[in-house]
Amino acid sequence: MFDEQELAEISQQRESWEAETLDPSLERGERKERFATVSNHEVDRLYTPEDIADLEFDEDLGFPGEPPYTRGPYPTMYRGRTWTMRQFAGFGTAEETNERFHYLIDEGQTGLSTAFDMPSLMGIDSDHPMSEGEVGKEGVAVDTLRDMEILFDGIDIDDVSTSFTINPSAAVIYAMYIALADQQGVPRDEVRGTLQNDMLKEFIAQKEWVIPPEPSLEIVTDTIEFAVEETPKFHPVSISGYHIREAGSTAAQEAAFTLADGFAYVEDCLERGLDVDEFGPLLSFFFNSHNSIFEEVAKFRASRRVYARLMEEWYGADEPESKRMKFHTQTAGQSLTAQQPLNNIVRVTIQALAGVFGGTQSLHTNSFDEALALPSEKAVRVALRTQQIIAEESGAADIVDPMGGSFAIEKLTNEMEAEIMDYLEEIKAMGDGSIRDGVLEGINQGYYHREIQEASYEYQQRVERGEEVVVGVNEYTIEEDTSPELLHVDETTRDRQLERLEQVKADRDDAAVDATLEALSDAIEREENVMPYIVDAVKAYATMGEIMQVFEDHHGAYREEISPV
Repeated sequence: MFDEQELAEISQQRESWEAETLDPSLERGERKERFATVSNHEVDRLYTPEDIADLEFDEDLGFPGEPPYTRGPYPTMYRGRTWTMRQFAGFGTAEETNERFHYLIDEGQTGLSTAFDMPSLMGIDSDHPMSEGEVGKEGVAVDTLRDMEILFDGIDIDDVSTSFTINPSAAVIYAMYIALADQQGVPRDEVRGTLQNDMLKEFIAQKEWVIPPEPSLEIVTDTIEFAVEETPKFHPVSISGYHIREAGSTAAQEAAFTLADGFAYVEDCLERGLDVDEFGPLLSFFFNSHNSIFEEVAKFRASRRVYARLMEEWYGADEPESKRMKFHTQTAGQSLTAQQPLNNIVRVTIQALAGVFGGTQSLHTNSFDEALALPSEKAVRVALRTQQIIAEESGAADIVDPMGGSFAIEKLTNEMEAEIMDYLEEIKAMGDGSIRDGVLEGINQGYYHREIQEASYEYQQRVERGEEVVVGVNEYTIEEDTSPELLHVDETTRDRQLERLEQVKADRDDAAVDATLEALSDAIEREENVMPYIVDAVKAYATMGEIMQVFEDHHGAYREEISPV
């Protein structure tokens, strides 16, 4: 972008500035000897064109909506429409979460995002012994299609995009939503939403699983194949770096491991015989946004660039939609503090701005009281208003890629890309040239756990040494009462959920249920796509636990061998 003569002149000017202006100032010292991001990536005092001398505008930047999508996946970005404001919600029974959904829609939320309780996440019913004490506690309890019907009572699913944060039993929830669309008369090809359904990430970081990695991967590929044919506007997988970052990874590890998981799904779909330009547009991603605003912006921009290039070079993607990375962002839950919880509003605002400056397609802002309990309505409203103020008052949404061209941002983006590629090549080598096999081998070897644990330990050491300041925790502390008004799940939740589950079982046709479960078992045996059979089972009001038990019978009760907590 600069010729050699210009760079030489800039270099001379910098040397003069350092000698005449900087050095006398440095006699008074700086705040710290070393400045680094949350990920401990060292940042320079100043960036100039010398730092991006090798940057090629067309290849590395380009224009928004065109490869390599560094500057955003769409040409007008938020000048056309703002990101989807998708607040995560779910607790208690379906009735209570339905009420929260309506509240959020009334307050201006533009997309729904569903949190499930631990039994639903782990594919067991509310009446299972392992469910005791967990029903409705950290998300909504969903045992059968009846719960899904109540959850979306009064909500036309053809008018709203819904996200489902669930993994081991994601295919069952997907089937329930399809069954609900069929009930409401919504054509399947008009159903919009996103299913997290990222099982590889579970074995890397979040640790919720039911069956082993290989058959888990097969089910994910089944959902992708089914979505291509039946629900082409629904994203059947949201490849999630969020939980990798929450487990303690660096920003570069989050991006690299997430991209590796995404490419593993691509390779599995290709082996299935699917066309990359048919399923590629249905893939979506989910990232964390932490406190180091410039590092986060660089992470988002570098991830788009790497994805676009490798989808074409490694997997032969031709259509723009197959190379255009779209992602949801959630602010960093692990950054929230129980001490001085109102400070979390500021943290979340910074993190949300990083997501917007980085070009996210949808955004969840955490509530200030989430380090203490489930969010209260007041805290949820403040979190949503944070997004609305950024969108409507700050001007952050008015310029496409407002940080593009910054010497610092472009240098950090290049450095992030290089670190991501180093990890991807290492994973590919573990799989003898296959990212998919490398991811599975990395899981089996504990590679990801070691990488994340080392990064997490290093960060905590810096906090304890005072090198990393956490306001209100290791600096600027006060005497305080950390017992604000909290949302509590009604202790009768489990009783009410069990009553409904018992009633569903009493009302349904048991012979029809048995027939659908047997058909599902046969499909697994024949290695067919399981999704049509799961849809039939949920329509017969088979329970979550009954359906998942079929998979355990075939693949082994992996969750009993390795505890998810």
